[in-house]
Amino acid sequence: MTTNNFSQGDPSCPAENILKQLSGKWKPQIFRLALGGPVRFNSLLRQLPGSNKQSVATALKEMEEADILVKTIVQEKPLHIEYTLSERGLAMVSVFRSMEGFLN
Repeated sequence: MTTNNFSQGDPSCPAENILKQLSGKWKPQIFRLALGGPVRFNSLLRQLPGSNKQSVATALKEMEEADILVKTIVQEKPLHIEYTLSERGLAMVSVFRSMEGFLN
Protein backbone atom coordinates (compact mmCIF):
# COMPACT_ATOMS: atom_id res chain seq x y z
CA MET A 1 0.00 0.00 0.00
CA THR A 2 1.37 3.40 -0.93
CA THR A 3 0.73 6.58 0.94
CA ASN A 4 0.16 9.94 -0.66
CA ASN A 5 1.64 12.85 1.31
CA PHE A 6 -0.71 15.27 -0.41
CA SER A 7 -3.81 13.65 1.05
CA GLN A 8 -2.31 13.47 4.52
CA GLY A 9 -1.33 17.13 4.58
CA ASP A 10 2.45 17.05 4.91
CA PRO A 11 3.23 19.97 7.27
CA SER A 12 6.69 20.35 5.75
CA CYS A 13 5.27 21.10 2.29
CA PRO A 14 6.01 24.79 1.55
CA ALA A 15 3.24 25.11 -1.05
CA GLU A 16 0.65 23.80 1.38
CA ASN A 17 1.84 26.18 4.09
CA ILE A 18 1.59 29.19 1.75
CA LEU A 19 -1.88 28.21 0.58
CA LYS A 20 -3.07 27.71 4.17
CA GLN A 21 -1.89 31.19 5.12
CA LEU A 22 -3.85 32.74 2.27
CA SER A 23 -6.92 30.56 2.55
CA GLY A 24 -9.94 31.85 4.34
CA LYS A 25 -12.58 34.46 3.97
CA TRP A 26 -11.31 37.54 2.10
CA LYS A 27 -7.58 36.77 2.35
CA PRO A 28 -6.96 36.14 -1.38
CA GLN A 29 -8.86 39.31 -2.28
CA ILE A 30 -7.01 41.38 0.34
CA PHE A 31 -3.69 40.03 -0.94
CA ARG A 32 -4.64 40.98 -4.51
CA LEU A 33 -5.71 44.49 -3.47
CA ALA A 34 -2.50 44.99 -1.45
CA LEU A 35 -0.49 44.27 -4.61
CA GLY A 36 -1.45 47.75 -5.78
CA GLY A 37 0.06 49.43 -2.73
CA PRO A 38 -1.13 50.44 0.73
CA VAL A 39 -4.79 49.76 1.50
CA ARG A 40 -6.98 51.14 4.23
CA PHE A 41 -9.57 49.21 6.19
CA ASN A 42 -12.59 51.17 4.95
CA SER A 43 -11.32 50.99 1.39
CA LEU A 44 -11.18 47.21 1.71
CA LEU A 45 -14.74 47.10 2.99
CA ARG A 46 -15.91 49.09 -0.05
CA GLN A 47 -13.96 46.90 -2.49
CA LEU A 48 -15.11 43.59 -1.00
CA PRO A 49 -18.86 43.33 -1.65
CA GLY A 50 -20.59 41.25 0.99
CA SER A 51 -17.80 41.68 3.52
CA ASN A 52 -18.27 42.91 7.05
CA LYS A 53 -15.98 44.63 9.54
CA GLN A 54 -15.42 41.59 11.72
CA SER A 55 -14.47 39.16 8.95
CA VAL A 56 -12.13 41.65 7.25
CA ALA A 57 -10.53 42.60 10.59
CA THR A 58 -9.98 38.91 11.38
CA ALA A 59 -8.40 38.26 7.97
CA LEU A 60 -6.12 41.29 8.33
CA LYS A 61 -5.02 40.24 11.80
CA GLU A 62 -4.25 36.68 10.66
CA MET A 63 -2.33 37.95 7.62
CA GLU A 64 -0.36 40.31 9.85
CA GLU A 65 0.44 37.49 12.30
CA ALA A 66 1.60 35.32 9.34
CA ASP A 67 3.93 38.17 8.28
CA ILE A 68 2.16 38.65 4.96
CA LEU A 69 0.96 42.18 5.72
CA VAL A 70 2.45 45.05 7.70
CA LYS A 71 0.15 47.35 9.63
CA THR A 72 1.26 50.98 9.71
CA ILE A 73 -0.38 53.74 11.73
CA VAL A 74 -0.09 56.92 9.69
CA GLN A 75 0.28 59.92 11.99
CA GLU A 76 -1.51 62.37 9.73
CA LYS A 77 -4.83 64.07 10.21
CA PRO A 78 -7.03 62.20 10.06
CA LEU A 79 -5.12 59.41 11.77
CA HIS A 80 -5.45 56.20 9.75
CA ILE A 81 -4.06 52.71 9.36
CA GLU A 82 -2.63 51.27 6.16
CA TYR A 83 -1.79 47.69 5.31
CA THR A 84 1.02 46.84 2.90
CA LEU A 85 2.63 43.59 1.81
CA SER A 86 5.61 42.63 3.96
CA GLU A 87 8.87 41.36 2.47
CA ARG A 88 7.48 37.86 2.88
CA GLY A 89 4.23 38.87 1.19
CA LEU A 90 6.13 40.43 -1.69
CA ALA A 91 8.16 37.22 -2.06
CA MET A 92 4.88 35.32 -2.48
CA VAL A 93 3.94 37.46 -5.48
CA SER A 94 6.35 35.69 -7.82
CA VAL A 95 4.95 32.32 -6.74
CA PHE A 96 1.42 33.38 -7.63
CA ARG A 97 2.52 35.00 -10.88
CA SER A 98 4.07 31.66 -11.82
CA MET A 99 0.83 29.87 -10.93
CA GLU A 100 -1.12 32.18 -13.24
CA GLY A 101 0.67 30.56 -16.17
CA PHE A 102 -1.02 27.26 -15.36
CA LEU A 103 -4.46 28.85 -15.55
CA ASN A 104 -3.97 30.49 -18.93
